[in-house]
Amino acid sequence: MANSIGQALDRVDGRLKVTGAATYSAEHKIENLAYAVIVPSTIAKGRITSIDTTAAQRVHGVLAVLSHQDRLKLAKSPKDIQPGSPADRVLQLLQDDQVVYGNQPVALAVAQTLEAAQEAASLVKVHYAAAKPSVTLDRPQHDFYVPKKMGGPGEPPDSNRGDVQAGLAEAAAHIEQTYSTPFQHHNPMETHATIAVWNGADKLTLYDASQGIFGDRNRVAELLGLQPDDVRVISLYLGGGFGSKGPTWSHVVLCAMAARHVNRPVKLVLPRPLMFGPVGCRTETRQTIAAAAKQDGSLTALRNEVLSHTSTFDEFCEPASIPTRMLYSVPNNTTHQRLIRSDIGTPSYTRAPGEAPGTYALECAMDELAYALNMDPLELRRKNYATEDEDKKLPWTEKALNKCYDLGAERFGWSRRNPEPRSMRDGNHLMGWGVATALYPARRSESSGVARLASDGTVHVDAGSQDLGTGTYTIMTQVAADGVGVPASQVVFRLGDTRYPATPVSGGSQTAASTGSAVYLAARALREKLIQMAIADSRSPVHGARTSDVEIENGRIGMRGDAARSETLRELIGRSGQPNVQGFADTKPGEEAKKYSGYSFGVQFAEVRIDADLGQMRVERMLGVFNAGRILNAKTARSQFIGGMVWGISFALYEHSVYDERLGRVVNNNLAEYHVPTNADVGTVDALWVDDPDDRVSVIGARGIGEIGITGAAAAIANAVYHATGKRVRDLPITLDKLVSS
Repeated sequence: MANSIGQALDRVDGRLKVTGAATYSAEHKIENLAYAVIVPSTIAKGRITSIDTTAAQRVHGVLAVLSHQDRLKLAKSPKDIQPGSPADRVLQLLQDDQVVYGNQPVALAVAQTLEAAQEAASLVKVHYAAAKPSVTLDRPQHDFYVPKKMGGPGEPPDSNRGDVQAGLAEAAAHIEQTYSTPFQHHNPMETHATIAVWNGADKLTLYDASQGIFGDRNRVAELLGLQPDDVRVISLYLGGGFGSKGPTWSHVVLCAMAARHVNRPVKLVLPRPLMFGPVGCRTETRQTIAAAAKQDGSLTALRNEVLSHTSTFDEFCEPASIPTRMLYSVPNNTTHQRLIRSDIGTPSYTRAPGEAPGTYALECAMDELAYALNMDPLELRRKNYATEDEDKKLPWTEKALNKCYDLGAERFGWSRRNPEPRSMRDGNHLMGWGVATALYPARRSESSGVARLASDGTVHVDAGSQDLGTGTYTIMTQVAADGVGVPASQVVFRLGDTRYPATPVSGGSQTAASTGSAVYLAARALREKLIQMAIADSRSPVHGARTSDVEIENGRIGMRGDAARSETLRELIGRSGQPNVQGFADTKPGEEAKKYSGYSFGVQFAEVRIDADLGQMRVERMLGVFNAGRILNAKTARSQFIGGMVWGISFALYEHSVYDERLGRVVNNNLAEYHVPTNADVGTVDALWVDDPDDRVSVIGARGIGEIGITGAAAAIANAVYHATGKRVRDLPITLDKLVSS
């Protein structure tokens, strides 16, 4: 693995994207296509008393207007989900008259044109018996409950070691504060989109904007009474997902149901307002943290009590307590996760679920503790460096966080920071510097891949997987190239189809480690077959040689160290008469997953500029330094890290889904009022990394990088704001009014 891996290879799909030739889910050309438009509920809680579709049915081109009154049959109740399937959600599929959140699908208009479907949907008259919704965390404690499971990592909802009260009592300084993060809704460039095509009564093809095509296939098959192999899901390109497109949501199954009902293909694309409600969100969190230390900075106690929302009909827990359990060395540590049932669509995975809000609260608390100790915030973190996972009592697979601290501090110029709040100025602007630690779990799941050498000498590699726009096509090409021993230009990699070998959801930063390992091992299996074929071939330059003496390099097979005794792979397979030679791999984590704790780590530095009179603020620069195992592509990796850091700016200063608590509905359900940073809002952002391979996590030494870039970023900015102003804002987002108010 020395030629392609790690290089800043241009995206292999880049030309297709910039020329518009990349086909996204809503863009597939399907004959006789009809269009579906969802009629969303205008209340958040209650029941439907009547639906009048008379006017809608009269619109020219309308094929059907479906509601619970049509009693469309399913093979299984959408309320039933398989145990142990965290990506499956309880769905709303027009089966009853109950309304359980705002923007819930209550009817579906299907027509020959999109315009006719939109007009028909607007004419559907729905009458409700509304009840008062609740969408706030300000509820009596008896409404809190212990979650059945955390949101994915398999952790218990509570943890405890040592005696926190004793740790607090022995401390020289301690702080206890509550930090809150708001509701946030996914808003990728591409909204959710599905095309459903039936072939007879029991064969279904879905072109779906999905991060998890195999989970999609299984859930749809289960609900519609089909065999999984009779459902084909295709997702060639995604315009962003960030967790939202991981589960199978109601619109996917509704599209398939509608196509079956009207007996023709149907396309359903969610408009931007329907990104708020039916397809998940990051829940509001409230975290109460107590942190205590001796005078030298040694932590004596950490406690984090987390409260967040789930829906009334399903359960999702945002595991924000996880960083508090293991990031720092502390003998006395306790965490609690509690949920409140609210009248909202079920929260779900959003980039770095748990770790993004969890590092915000923990890293702000560490900053406050550093000020209480009159200690440098970076030194406090160094002082409590965890040499093992003290929560699981396991060694790390690999950890180079101290290298990140050193490199980041030097590059950012941390030693020039005046620690006194409001002490650094540039004219009438207050300047602030903040720091925070970043982390994200190193996950790996079972995955498969196949590699074939074709008669023309090209290597064709298939793995189901998905490319969210992060560069999966490219890094898998590089991994396969090095696995076989050919240039990347000689590899054709395909993904996004359930007819290819099975892979996990592209979520949890696991694609590189999981599917990358499968692709590499499939390529190695192909390589070994080719070597044995050459050794057995009397016309081969390596005929009769020992396996250890044969190498494949740059697309040629020959004797190691003897360039004259070699030939191209095309020549080798051409003599064989075979159309192709194939290698397959099916991989999964082994015993190492039980022996070690795997995490990626990093550090975030932020500089903010704030008008001393008006409170207007800007993140002037950010620097992130990360340790995420082997970096597979320097160019796409930097984009991933920077993308996460920019979202950290958004997390800290902009994003906030505002609910009208009287109606239970999001009032800023559009990109005009749901604020995210534009180019003009983002200063200099730079990302570096410590490239230490982690062979305990994956055979290619890689850990995922899709999510670590957002972790710690909001805290670094919040800590910089305090350093600039002397005002601690613990309720995100940090807006101008919170800085200028007394």
